[in-house]
Amino acid sequence: EANEAADAKKQLAMERSRLSEIEEQLAKKEFASQEQMALQEIEGQLARLDYDAGQHEQLRQNLLELEQYETPMRKLEEADRLIAQEKESMSQAETHAQELLKGMAADNQKREELAAELEALPRLAVEMADAESAYQEIEQQQKGAQETLWNVKAKLQRCDELEKRKKDKEKALSQSAKEEGIYRELARAFGKGGIQALLIEMALPEIEVEANRLLGRMTDNRMHVKFETQRETKKGDVVETLDITISDELGTRNYEMFSGGEAFRINFAIRIALSRLLARRAGAPLPTLIIDEGFGTQDSSGIEKLKEAINSIQDDFDKILVITHIEELRDAFPTRIDVVKTGEGSTFSVN
Repeated sequence: EANEAADAKKQLAMERSRLSEIEEQLAKKEFASQEQMALQEIEGQLARLDYDAGQHEQLRQNLLELEQYETPMRKLEEADRLIAQEKESMSQAETHAQELLKGMAADNQKREELAAELEALPRLAVEMADAESAYQEIEQQQKGAQETLWNVKAKLQRCDELEKRKKDKEKALSQSAKEEGIYRELARAFGKGGIQALLIEMALPEIEVEANRLLGRMTDNRMHVKFETQRETKKGDVVETLDITISDELGTRNYEMFSGGEAFRINFAIRIALSRLLARRAGAPLPTLIIDEGFGTQDSSGIEKLKEAINSIQDDFDKILVITHIEELRDAFPTRIDVVKTGEGSTFSVN
């Protein structure tokens, strides 16, 4: 505590010293130099203005007297401002009133329209009932039309399916038609008018030449055979056929018009010619000729002609075998095989 008191004493002495310095500065006016300079400047300006303190005081008194009119003046200005606002409010009210009048007129017109509509309400109710009935009828028609539409769509779908099947059938039909055309061509080719007829046409001249050669030997060239492959109809058309016409000293006749002996000679000549043709076409030899019966229809002259015909072609065959019961023919050939039928069976002998 003693130390604190000593410190306080020192501090007090220091503060007193500073106070003395400040008082000295105040006495000498060594403080606020800038402010003092500004004050001196103001005092100079006052001196130049010829300042009158009495006049200043008079003006202050006048100002105090005029202050009593400031409040009424403010009220008057406020009243002017309020009057302007009231005028504006009144104008707005008039405008609003006009709008209300217009609205009332519109409401009156609307009320009259509503009254007219109310008067027409029974008629409208009837019309609405009619419209409802018409609507229900139209709705039924719509349902019917919808069902019809579904049926039509189903039929169209069925038509599409049938169209697809039709195209498939047409495609198959076209393919079948092509195949039919091919088969028809093959049928024509392998039918009477096709390859068969072509082969016959190619073979007939050769058969005809060979048959006429043999027939000429057997008939002293009195008979001539001809094959015709086409014949004209009564309508003038030409058809495929195979007719055999034979000519002799009496003219041209059909095969059926000749006697049995003549027909045999014709058959014999044609068969020999056909056999030779087949042998040549097959590329195989025809070494043996077998003639079985058929001479019973010949007279003596015909038999002699047959002998001559057979002898004339003997060089064309290695062996000619003639089977007959005619006695005149037994000695016509150098070798004879006699076959005798007995109760114990048949026997043969070579002579």
